[in-house]
Amino acid sequence: MRPYVRGGWCLVAVLVVLLGGCTGSPGGPEVTRSPAVATSRPGTPTPSKPAEQGWPGAHNTGVPEGVALRKSGSIRVTRNGTVIEGVEVTGYITVEADDVVIRNTRVRGTKGWWGILQREGRTGLTVEDTEIFGNGRARTQFGILNQGKLITIRRVDVHTISNGILTQQGLVEDSYVHDPKYYSGDHTDMIMSTGPPAPGTELVIRRNTVINTLDQTGAIALFQDFGVVKDVTVEGNLLAGGGWSLYAGAGLKGKSSNIKVIGNVFSRRVWPKGGAAGPVSYWDKDGPGNRWQGNTWENGGTVTPG
Repeated sequence: MRPYVRGGWCLVAVLVVLLGGCTGSPGGPEVTRSPAVATSRPGTPTPSKPAEQGWPGAHNTGVPEGVALRKSGSIRVTRNGTVIEGVEVTGYITVEADDVVIRNTRVRGTKGWWGILQREGRTGLTVEDTEIFGNGRARTQFGILNQGKLITIRRVDVHTISNGILTQQGLVEDSYVHDPKYYSGDHTDMIMSTGPPAPGTELVIRRNTVINTLDQTGAIALFQDFGVVKDVTVEGNLLAGGGWSLYAGAGLKGKSSNIKVIGNVFSRRVWPKGGAAGPVSYWDKDGPGNRWQGNTWENGGTVTPG
């Protein structure tokens, strides 16, 4: 996380709206049961930090230096276009409106399902320059959970949770998703999709540092829990750890299509093989429109799907 100044407001010509309510832990069914690889226990974590200044890390994601934060409990947003800025939330933010912006905010997750949630039927959430993390004692299952349509996640630091980001569509870029916390029975992924995007949309995951310090499940995981994966671009990310660092979209429900995995860097900093079992699995090499290009090891050499 980037350093910050405690106390006060940072007003930058936007309307800051705090909507109170929703104390306690949110309820709801568990969203996914992804396949585990290797074992379902923690590995031997190593400090996850980018290899060089160019990658997203604690120095260039999360709340920028000098931004003052005001303390708040959990927030429920019900008004379209709400902007939440300069807040330190202990609890969660539930978005039940369209075109909401959350920026320059820290979410200290408590026991429950999510740090930030966009509910089904909602769209247009933007989360940027924000940090989301669990307390390390009780499970926060998701850092950001998108049950709605479009979402943009940019320069966000997510850590100490079971699963970092779950969305079927939208944009995740320039973010640092790392150092999960294992709880019994978890399947742990840093950026995850569990099916196809909504009609007319796609999922783009680019220029992120994604490090799973456990031996399961993945850093980036494209699963077929709820349908055949398609229309996903995974480009220019630094990936390490998990059982496989990348689950690439294949599955029992059908052949994936239009999956583009381009210019990613796989690291051995957590496990010698990238992930505990290897760098990539579940790749449909003959899927229509699928493209594997320019993916390398951090210290040199080409990564090819098995």
